[in-house]
Amino acid sequence: MPKVTIVWMAVAAIIQSGLVPRGTRAYVFQSIYDVFLILGVLVGVIVIGYMLYNAYKYRAGGGNAADVDRPVLGEIPTGGGGGKKLFTSFILSMIIVISLISWTYGTLLFVEEGPQPEETMDVRVEGYQFGWRFVYPNGHTQDGVLRVPQNESVRLVVTSDDVYHNFGIPELRVKTDAIPGQQTDTWFRATETGNYTAQCYELCGSGHSFMTATVVVMEPDEYESWYESTQPNTTTENASA
Repeated sequence: MPKVTIVWMAVAAIIQSGLVPRGTRAYVFQSIYDVFLILGVLVGVIVIGYMLYNAYKYRAGGGNAADVDRPVLGEIPTGGGGGKKLFTSFILSMIIVISLISWTYGTLLFVEEGPQPEETMDVRVEGYQFGWRFVYPNGHTQDGVLRVPQNESVRLVVTSDDVYHNFGIPELRVKTDAIPGQQTDTWFRATETGNYTAQCYELCGSGHSFMTATVVVMEPDEYESWYESTQPNTTTENASA
């Protein structure tokens, strides 16, 4: 069976098992970080602990060191167990690595695909030197401020009016390119109300450092009231709103 098929089968099994975290982008990326941190610490403790154990056990002047039958020059060492320890460690390492790769791939696949289209609210994001314009489904356009409801998935369709930009909201783990003449998309879901800062992460000219916008996460009822009051025209708000 080809190796690619094995990897895909492992990914599918992990996804179906429910082990792949679901939720906001921030939660998913935090889960990946936590898993790698825990495994890294665990492996480090085992390796260093085993090394220190053997260093102490076979230390110079120790009782165990004197009992070791050391080979002489030209003699083939014996008593190694026929490579069983090496084979066992290799198999265990392979299982851990393949499982970790499959789990991580399945997790990032969820982040890449995002929620189903019918479960998201679409907002068009247009970058320009040096600001961000947001176009809502009803045609309402707003510069500098993106308003979204709490606990609702928002899909951003991002493009640029002039040069290359990169739209990112660090606290919500959102980042995608804004390319002239093309569209990229990403999504996020904010679980807490408040203001978040969106920035440009690609050098785009002298005003790059000032190319920011405010993402306002509102209570669902409050957002609905605001959205119903909007009109399909262009308005500009101060980014600190």
